[in-house]
Amino acid sequence: MTREKIRPFRIDIPDADLSDLRQRLARTRWPAEVPQGSADYGVPIERVRVYAQHWAGDYDWRAHEAKLNRWPQFKTSIDGDEIHFIHARSPHANAFPLVVMLGFPSSLAELLPILPSLVDPATTGGDVRDAFHVVAPSFPGFGFSGAPSNGKWGVRRIAEAMNQLMQRLGYTHYGVQGGDWGAVIAPEMARAAPARVRGVHVNALVLLPPNDPHAFEGLSEREQQRINDQKEYMGQRLGYAQLQSTRPQTLAFSMADSPIGQLSWNLDLYDAFSRRVPGQTPIDRDVILTSVSISWFTNTAGSSARIYRDAGPDAFKPRENSGVPTGVAVFAGDSAIRRFAEPSNTIVHWSEFDTGGHLASLQAPELLVRDMQAFFRKLQVK
Repeated sequence: MTREKIRPFRIDIPDADLSDLRQRLARTRWPAEVPQGSADYGVPIERVRVYAQHWAGDYDWRAHEAKLNRWPQFKTSIDGDEIHFIHARSPHANAFPLVVMLGFPSSLAELLPILPSLVDPATTGGDVRDAFHVVAPSFPGFGFSGAPSNGKWGVRRIAEAMNQLMQRLGYTHYGVQGGDWGAVIAPEMARAAPARVRGVHVNALVLLPPNDPHAFEGLSEREQQRINDQKEYMGQRLGYAQLQSTRPQTLAFSMADSPIGQLSWNLDLYDAFSRRVPGQTPIDRDVILTSVSISWFTNTAGSSARIYRDAGPDAFKPRENSGVPTGVAVFAGDSAIRRFAEPSNTIVHWSEFDTGGHLASLQAPELLVRDMQAFFRKLQVK
């Protein structure tokens, strides 16, 4: 069997790794709390303690591992590095191939709320004509793909690898969907292979606004609020991205050696995504711990952070328009503005929601699925 072959994969974390995690959690040396325990300084100690106690106690990794293993998983080598992915073929003959991608600090566990409705809509009361064959990859450096060893993985290289993966699976035409970094990679896949990618759907789209002050004239009140929210977020919450885009390896030492270091770093991001939507239901604690556990057990917290460095400073700037039809779902807390997105994308579908959040597969799974289905139905790709 050559490395180019697709190999079945099943998650099976050794018991010794589970024991080691609990021992490390028990030996945690906690930092001093800031006065008044203000979250303005970062995630509060007491909040991390609650998660750590649950992680070491009632949290059942084996149960969540089993949930992930219900979905067919595989590995293959592309451009010198391993790619792990879920490949869930629909039971319906008319199903359309679809790549679904997430970002940082997410894991494929965060797709579990939407996979059943995508693969077999009948199981959740949907129309079987909206079924997809779903391919959900872990980017190089993320989760069970493992730390890459063959150079930098920037946006274009990841996009080309994802297109190559779909070809290797035998799909000549397909759609792509992505949130967070997936929303950057998905349009790039279309730019790299416009004849194969039939449609691009994104949520949590991030685009830097233009430098021209006249570009902001005539914005709606809602759009102006998004600009203000984005400025506040970049001023108060973007430190993690600045560090990961400049010194990711320095950060990797603390996350590779301390589960609490990794938990607190990731939890601060999940909290930020939740707080951007006032009144938003908190993201399920076990889901967060499952994503953190995957990064811990695979030792990829540091390597996944490298995407901020490898993508370069132009990742969120306007790019060439592929001409591929594009749909954008804007959930509460997102910053996408149509006039800024249109030069880089051929937008034929634009939805705005008053609920949801940056992590829509967790915060608004039904809305996300319905919007994806509506977009691809509009394209008549089935």
